[in-house]
Amino acid sequence: MDIQLVRIDDRLLHGQVATTWAKTTRINRIIVVSDEVAANPISKALVSQAAPPDIKAHVVTLDKLVEVYFHPMFLNVKVLLLFTKPSDVAAVYKRGVYINTVNIGGMKFTQGKKMITHFISVDDSDIEAFKFLDARGIELEVRKVPSDRKQLLMDILKKGNHI
Repeated sequence: MDIQLVRIDDRLLHGQVATTWAKTTRINRIIVVSDEVAANPISKALVSQAAPPDIKAHVVTLDKLVEVYFHPMFLNVKVLLLFTKPSDVAAVYKRGVYINTVNIGGMKFTQGKKMITHFISVDDSDIEAFKFLDARGIELEVRKVPSDRKQLLMDILKKGNHI
C-alpha cells in the first residue's frame, strides 16, 4: 500500500478531502478507517457517494486495514487514509502500518474537549495518542487544505500548555 496521506478529520469525506487533497496527492483510493463508521451502513453509503468519480472510496475497520495493508494486491495502490480520531492512528501504527506524517484537518468540539485551534478540539485521550505518535518521530501537521501554511501540532499543544 502506497500511503500518500494520513489525515484525521471527523467530518470524513467532504469537499476539501474529495477535491483538493485527492488531487494534490494523486491518489486512486480513499480508505476511511473507523470501527464506528464501518458499523453504520448509512455513513458507509455517504462516504462512497462523496468520493470523486475517478477515486474508489471504502470504509474499513482497523482490523481490515491492517489485513489489507500487508496484502500484495494493494502494493502499488496510492491511498489516502482518513481517520476520525488519533487513537485509531496510534492503534494501526502499533500493528505495523507504517506512517511518517499525519495531517490533522478537523476534530470538532464536544463535551470534555478543549479547543486548540478554530477547527481542532482535543481531550486527554487525543493528546496521549498524539504524544505516542510524536515520540515515534511521526510528524503531526495541521492544515485544512494543501495551500495552508503547515503548523506542527505539538508546537500548538505546547504553546497552549496542553502538554
